[in-house]
Amino acid sequence: MGDTWRNTMASITLEILKNDGTQIGTIIASGLGGGTPPPGSPVPISTILQGGHNLAITGGTGAFLGARGQLGSLPPVGRNTSFTEDPVNRRRHGGAPGTWRWIAHVIPMTVPQVLTTSGGPAVFHSDSSPVTAANPAKSGEVLIAQATGLGPTVPSVDPGQSFPTDAILPVNSPVTVTVNGQNAEVVNAVGWPGQADTYRVDFRVPDGMTPGTASVQLTVAWIAGTAVRIAVQ
Repeated sequence: MGDTWRNTMASITLEILKNDGTQIGTIIASGLGGGTPPPGSPVPISTILQGGHNLAITGGTGAFLGARGQLGSLPPVGRNTSFTEDPVNRRRHGGAPGTWRWIAHVIPMTVPQVLTTSGGPAVFHSDSSPVTAANPAKSGEVLIAQATGLGPTVPSVDPGQSFPTDAILPVNSPVTVTVNGQNAEVVNAVGWPGQADTYRVDFRVPDGMTPGTASVQLTVAWIAGTAVRIAVQ
């Protein structure tokens, strides 16, 4: 017994899919349902007086392998219906208890990151020369970033093994690149042939960059890495 208001023991598995229905990974959580959310929950959940849940993320698969964190939900949005309703509409609009919105605070095992060499971030021009203050990037130019932590490819390779040298394997998860906060066109994101947990991301520098330095940040499966800075002109 305890002085707490809960109504269930909960075990939740969220399977995250791409728009075409293929898997990105799963987030697995368990804990207590109902009642107030735990301290430190994301703001949309922390203001709920009841029904926010108190679930701990215990792990994940795919892009979320080894993740930890916490999970809660907003109150469901119900929709009255009838047993005579065409099941097609029920699948389209949902039925009782309605649509649930889950919010996950995910602490991943690894994050996407542009590698750093003795000369600075591993970002290169198309001729493989490094981007430096003496050889800066230009607006509209396609650059090559060497990165780590982008997760599984299609097809995948065994954990810890190098990517093959006779095939190009695209990254399975959605990949975005921002330059000074602007979304950059991602030309491709693939496993670096012959390397383990090393990837090649080609991206186009947005037009209108202010000369000087610019921050470059990778995000994979909605997990953001630490920004690096490169010279632009």
